[in-house]
Amino acid sequence: MKYYEYDTDDMIAALATPWGESALAVIRTSGDGCIEALSPCFRGKDNLSGSDGYSLHFGRIIDPGTGNTVDQVVAGVYRKPKSYTGQDMVEIFCHGSMPGITGILDALRNTGFRDAAPGEFTLRAFLNGKMDLTGAEAVNEIIRAKSPQAMGLALERLSGSVFNSINSIKALVSGILAEIELQLDYAEDEADPEAVLSTGKIETAISGLKELASTYRIGKVIQEGVRAVLTGRTNAGKSSLFNLLNRAERAIVSEYHGTTRDYIESLLVISGIPVKLYDTAGIRVSDHPVEAEGIKKSGEIIEASDIIIYLVDGCDGLTAEDRKRIDLFDRKKLIKVWNKSDISTKEIPEDYIAVSSLTGSGLDDLEKEIVSRAGAENIMLDDRAVIDSQRQKTLIDSALLSLENSLSAIRGSMPLDVVAVDIKEALDSLGEITGEITTADILDLMFSRFCVGK
Repeated sequence: MKYYEYDTDDMIAALATPWGESALAVIRTSGDGCIEALSPCFRGKDNLSGSDGYSLHFGRIIDPGTGNTVDQVVAGVYRKPKSYTGQDMVEIFCHGSMPGITGILDALRNTGFRDAAPGEFTLRAFLNGKMDLTGAEAVNEIIRAKSPQAMGLALERLSGSVFNSINSIKALVSGILAEIELQLDYAEDEADPEAVLSTGKIETAISGLKELASTYRIGKVIQEGVRAVLTGRTNAGKSSLFNLLNRAERAIVSEYHGTTRDYIESLLVISGIPVKLYDTAGIRVSDHPVEAEGIKKSGEIIEASDIIIYLVDGCDGLTAEDRKRIDLFDRKKLIKVWNKSDISTKEIPEDYIAVSSLTGSGLDDLEKEIVSRAGAENIMLDDRAVIDSQRQKTLIDSALLSLENSLSAIRGSMPLDVVAVDIKEALDSLGEITGEITTADILDLMFSRFCVGK
């Protein structure tokens, strides 16, 4: 069901913490009248109906049908408009017991609450003017952050860094449009024939949007991370290096060839970049069906990866098979590693990173190169706005195109009403970023990606 088909005045409820046993769980409710509706289910010293906003109340949730106690809880009351959603809200802090959580949700349903859809609380916050769309996207990014850096950037966006940047550019573009409309409003015989629209403000707006658009790559990398795969001949030391990068014994290490017959994966954070690392089966011709299938899967993973780390056994040196394999890989993705450098007696080629999986030497160099290949070697987590949303990037590019078209029209002495069309299109794109202009389909697509209870 689409979000815009929901009645946002309904009383909704959802578990805001993960399902499963835990010390505490939080059940969130929202909707006009929800405090009064929940009161008959609550037994405590205080009556929720008459309680102030931002107040906590200890008591019990009871089954309205039987009168039996479901759980001891603390109820947090929030009065509109000073709440997350802008509506009356009650958050129930209960024990993280599955029967207790289920019992409370059943009691709420029996009292007139319906189950909230994914992201519906944040959708209501947006609709009630508690945040713009860039802030709403940041909420989901905070939940899904895989590193402290991703968390920090999402918090900056939630605090308004992207909104403020877009708003300042939008104000500049609005001024340009006002200047055009002022000239268009004059009667032809009153118009100043010498009046020329200044391009300086448009150029400033274009510069600001280009700077914001340029942050997308790094923002996306920090939020989503990269896929890196370890590959090479059997016994080159891939599993040992996999363990070293993980700082844990994750993969089996053996002197026997073909030990790894399936891929292993893990999630690392290297200099703030989430890296999904794969240890794959060694490349060779094998008549063993299991190993052959593992090698086939390894090839598929290599194809889909962002970074390929090819290991050469430093004791054997660079073989004809290594050269043949290396020539098949995309050079932009490829990192060549000379492993077992602590015991290798052979000359290390210039374009290889010397690493010892046994001693750990060269690991820092390898990690720096991984970050560099991810395009994130110059991360500056300062106060400037950073975007990682494809939706925002697409709309910024659209606004840029419109402004560049308007600039060309002015320089080509096109009529001002033609220029005005491009300027208005740029404003519409900027308005869509923050949510001033939006459609039901966009809202449905955005909030359907949220978890239930947020």
